[in-house]
Amino acid sequence: MKKNFFLILMFLLCAITGANAQKKYSLYAVGFYNQENLFDTCHDEGKRDYDFLPNGSYKWNGLKYSHKLHNMAQALADLGTDKLPGVGCSVIGLSEVENSRVLDALISQPKLKERGYKYVHVEGPDKRGIDCAMLYNPRYFSVKDVHLYPYVPEEAKDSGFVTRGFLTVKGEMAGEPVAVIVCHWPSRFSSSYYREVAARQVKKIKDSLIEADKNCKVMVMGDMNDDPTNKSMTEGLSCKPDVDKVGKDDMYNPWYNILTKEGRGTLFYSGTWNLFDQIVLSPNLINKNGRKDYSSLKFFQNQIHIRPYLIQSEGKYKGAPKRTTAGGVWLDGYSDHLPVVVYLVKEQK
Repeated sequence: MKKNFFLILMFLLCAITGANAQKKYSLYAVGFYNQENLFDTCHDEGKRDYDFLPNGSYKWNGLKYSHKLHNMAQALADLGTDKLPGVGCSVIGLSEVENSRVLDALISQPKLKERGYKYVHVEGPDKRGIDCAMLYNPRYFSVKDVHLYPYVPEEAKDSGFVTRGFLTVKGEMAGEPVAVIVCHWPSRFSSSYYREVAARQVKKIKDSLIEADKNCKVMVMGDMNDDPTNKSMTEGLSCKPDVDKVGKDDMYNPWYNILTKEGRGTLFYSGTWNLFDQIVLSPNLINKNGRKDYSSLKFFQNQIHIRPYLIQSEGKYKGAPKRTTAGGVWLDGYSDHLPVVVYLVKEQK
């Protein structure tokens, strides 16, 4: 039998000293992974999915689609298993999924099916047909409410600007109210302004969730198409890299220092790492001023999830994430992004 999900975690006991060292803790993993064009081979009416048809530019066919599903299931099943072997993530946010059909096929893959994953998805307005979604393990997360908040242009000149909405899932984890907002903000083909608009709108959603229930713990996750240092994150969403500087209306961004001090990221472009894939946390998910109070669910660690199979091992793109297709060549890979994970801890009663 796999290790019980509720463990006395040795690494945690090393971090929590004194009387707390005799306590037992439950660990939960929460992840995010950009699926890089998880399309089926069928046309969806009204969507520009023509590149991912058998006669499209990617020559997308049953073989390539089945390999893509297998590969993504492998990566998703591995997510969070560094510290929770055989268990993985309780929740995983996804971006770039085409529809509910591909999600049905994804969770039917053996590596995910054996965990019992389910999904949340609301068809969005993106013209290419890519949406956000959320996988969850019902043993550890229960869904209470789902809403897709649309991206609303702030200026009349942008009335025709259409992009992904903000998938907001309210539920319960570890016996506590938890809300997850899954995002895929406007691409870098659009100026920073459009991502700043997205950030301001997500902040309003986050604020409203906490105003409705001060105990609700909120995680905003996604492919932000911006680094932790960019204005959308630091100002629009009001994220802080230092836990002790996080105010009641701010969020904590544990990825800032990974990029700025360690030079690591989740996607590699023109010889430089970016860290667009982030999971940021509301203040009630962190310990400040050196406290180690895990009587309620709290942030413990975060990591960029890396496996050798996720990295291109040779050729022009050596060292970068191994994507499905590059330079017009099918690589039978995974994604142009690496996944990210945060670990949350709660003391067992």
